[in-house]
Amino acid sequence: MKIERLDSVESTNKYCEALNLTEVEDFTCYWALEQTAGIGQRGNHWHSAPGENLTFSLILKPTWLPAERQFKLTQAISLATTDFLATYHLPHTTHIKWPNDIYVGNRKICGTLTTARLSTQAIKQSSNQAIISTAICGIGLNVNETLFPDWVPNPTSLRLLTGKSHDLGEALRALLQCIERRYLALRDGADIEAEYLGLLLGRGEAKRYTHLGQPVTATITGVDEYGRLLLTAENGSQLCCNMKELSYSWL
Repeated sequence: MKIERLDSVESTNKYCEALNLTEVEDFTCYWALEQTAGIGQRGNHWHSAPGENLTFSLILKPTWLPAERQFKLTQAISLATTDFLATYHLPHTTHIKWPNDIYVGNRKICGTLTTARLSTQAIKQSSNQAIISTAICGIGLNVNETLFPDWVPNPTSLRLLTGKSHDLGEALRALLQCIERRYLALRDGADIEAEYLGLLLGRGEAKRYTHLGQPVTATITGVDEYGRLLLTAENGSQLCCNMKELSYSWL
């Protein structure tokens, strides 16, 4: 595990995209004290007050993982984050909001964004298929911030939840250790599907969503092998949603 500290960058993911990643070791972390234009899912801005939260990108090289299973990385990192938060004995239940936001109660504490670079090589003697050569996993975790802009939806932080401030370096190392355990377990064949589904926010409950611009009441039933969310609408129809096709009207 290697940590590179950066004072200020536009975005740690963009910073990593500009690197020659063939020369970067597996499990290298680029930690920025300030991001001036952090990126969230769907191209949204990720807000983080300078010096108060964790904003970093982790370089992974899971050449053992077929490209079609790349959502497993998102699942592993989400579970690792819940592992980390569990050590603080927080007053509310921790959930994963599909596909990769972490909520404590009904408030968001963490978001992730993973981008993968693919290559083709023989995985089996008889066939070739696309695999992941490098993944850039961006993570933003609210640690010490207590005052958020009005446009940030449902935010919370470790300080708001625990009533005390936390050392960012110590928190980063502890979180990376949790990620490393999940990453290595995934490499060794761990089945994490049931754990991920068990922590999905809203699973098994009829809730209001907006699907392809239309309101719908539906119940989350699972996630398919490509990371698409599966729901059953109140009329019995089955929905299979990509990331940009669904929004949570009830949050």
